[in-house]
Amino acid sequence: MARKSLTDVVADDLLDRIVAGEFLPDSLVPGELELSSQHEVSRMTVREAMKTLVAQRILRVERGRGTFVNPLGSWGSLNAVLRAVSEGEDDAVVAVQLIELRRMLETGACELAAARISEDDLERLGEQLSLMKAAHEAADVPAFVSSDLTFHDIILQASGNIFVAVLFEPLHRILESRRAETSQVPQIQSNAIAMHEAILNALTTGQPEAARVAMDNHMSQTLDDLKSYVLRSQ
Repeated sequence: MARKSLTDVVADDLLDRIVAGEFLPDSLVPGELELSSQHEVSRMTVREAMKTLVAQRILRVERGRGTFVNPLGSWGSLNAVLRAVSEGEDDAVVAVQLIELRRMLETGACELAAARISEDDLERLGEQLSLMKAAHEAADVPAFVSSDLTFHDIILQASGNIFVAVLFEPLHRILESRRAETSQVPQIQSNAIAMHEAILNALTTGQPEAARVAMDNHMSQTLDDLKSYVLRSQ
């Protein structure tokens, strides 16, 4: 793995401090002189680090006033947003918004996959569904989550749209974490199995509209389960 440049080190450290809540949205961050002293680097290095965060819309420069932190919703870096979310940024809101994002992307991907999916992919989906059922019976949450994620990954790949898979790749770690939380509830597992069966049946028929509806129903059930079993208890 390549070593980080000094610029990257300074940028990552400042982002970590922002994510940790040291600098809240719309607050002023330290100037070049202070940061260069803290990191024992040149002001040019600090300036380049700040430019990196400004380009990602994490920071904004107000002429004559200084450099300020932007609200999370303004950030233009998915990886930075995921770092902030992982540190506990309004967990309930983030959980709901993540399902909303999945609903927008996965229903379309499932619709595309219905006309493009191979027999081999359908067989692999069936295998993952069987593994989900076995994990449910064995109360093996990690195995259940792994099969659940793999089931969805197969559909994303089968959509034939390279952008869908690329968009979802950075989300994998946080999706795994969220699934591990929700899949602790046996009833959520049961509901997920039923929905995955419906999705597989729709894909097997090769009917795009039926596949889209089946995935949309799954996303609706997932959101309902989140609100009923997880968020309600927080």
